[in-house]
Amino acid sequence: MVKKIKITETIIRDGQQSLIATRMTTDEILPIISLLDKVGYHSIEAWGGATYDSCLRFLNEDPWERLRKIKNKAKNTPLQMLFRGQNALGYRHYSDDVIEYFVQRCVANGVNILRIFDALNDVRNLKTAVLATKKENAHVQAAISYTTSPVHNIEYFINLTKEFEEIGADSICIKDMSGLLKPDIAYDLITEIKKITKLPIQIHSHCTSGYAPITYWKAIEAGSDVVDCALSPFSLGTSQPSTETIVAALKDSKYDTDLDINILSEISDYFQKLRKKYIKSGLLDTNLFGIDINMLKYQVPGGMISNLNSQLKEQSKEDKLQEVFEEIPKIREDLGFIPLVTPTSQIVGNQAVLNIITGERYKIVTKEIKEIVRGRYGKTPIKIKNPIVKKIIGDNEIISCRPADLLKAELDSFKHEIKEFIEQEEDVLSYALFGQVAKKFFEFRRAQKYKIDKDLVNMEDQTHPI
Repeated sequence: MVKKIKITETIIRDGQQSLIATRMTTDEILPIISLLDKVGYHSIEAWGGATYDSCLRFLNEDPWERLRKIKNKAKNTPLQMLFRGQNALGYRHYSDDVIEYFVQRCVANGVNILRIFDALNDVRNLKTAVLATKKENAHVQAAISYTTSPVHNIEYFINLTKEFEEIGADSICIKDMSGLLKPDIAYDLITEIKKITKLPIQIHSHCTSGYAPITYWKAIEAGSDVVDCALSPFSLGTSQPSTETIVAALKDSKYDTDLDINILSEISDYFQKLRKKYIKSGLLDTNLFGIDINMLKYQVPGGMISNLNSQLKEQSKEDKLQEVFEEIPKIREDLGFIPLVTPTSQIVGNQAVLNIITGERYKIVTKEIKEIVRGRYGKTPIKIKNPIVKKIIGDNEIISCRPADLLKAELDSFKHEIKEFIEQEEDVLSYALFGQVAKKFFEFRRAQKYKIDKDLVNMEDQTHPI
């Protein structure tokens, strides 16, 4: 039976997030979008994840303007984003009214497919975003945060898939953020999932451990419908398998993608120039392209590695990176074998850095670690052991309800707090998620607008002297 395999292109979201900490600018992205749109991809992952944060925090860009500009040039290909369930694109849980409004604005600005996941695989944390996406008639892709542990087995993921289908998923993604999914396990897992659902299955992985290209092949043989790839200049290492390689490998087989390798090559030439620029600047660390089989033990996601590397460089502690890696799985086990994906990857990573730099485990405990132990991020895969609970939160109460049930509506208060800076309705969402980081951007935007207006006045004065 012939089965055409579809590809989601990740180079302008996860590809660059995993390798250059999401520093690619909108001006660098836009010139190539029209050509990307001609390829015939299943979708282009263009937004979400860390792109929103990076636009505001590092690039002085409006993330919503980026989305609109990309959509304007991508006339034929669905745009896809990564959405963190009740975290949206931030790092804590937000009230339901914020999540619903965020989804509505995402779709209104051009998102067609929302890949929605929860770092703990707590389905309660997906429901609001899923229902909001269905309301906007966009595609819900519910994502399994794949990990390995004594409790994460095929039965666990099968049950999760059933729950996703029950809440309204249109497709399922196996999101292997750390390159942990072994080829034989992928084959068995997808085979079993296909027995219990007719929903399309998509595979997302990273090449950190070296498994991913082989895993993709076995996943395709088992019935995977779509695979995530990044064009070669920003593929491999901590990123996804190369788009060109997968397309070439499948060509003339019963899984042929029908994508034109010549167009892909032309696009790659464009990104190759950007790759050279980022290597020269030092932001693209070629060490990130090495295969590290130890990542099967550390379970560090691709995007987390580049961010940890940057974080330690800023503190002149690069030599501590290996120690931080070794500390991460210990913290993960302490927290009930939680998967490591945003925001839990950053939370665990930050705590690992503190443990190593201070020389004592949990001498300083972040607020977010305390919130995980209290249940404010959701239900952990297994119960956290009492000695860890005592050490981190003492006798504080642990909650068992859906965390967002404890949150009052927040949207109106955010609107009031930021009313003097609002230039578009999406600004309130930037402020809701990133507070002072967003406000600093708003101030920058206002200053730039004032400068442009002043320059225009000066030009008019010179053109029409009194």
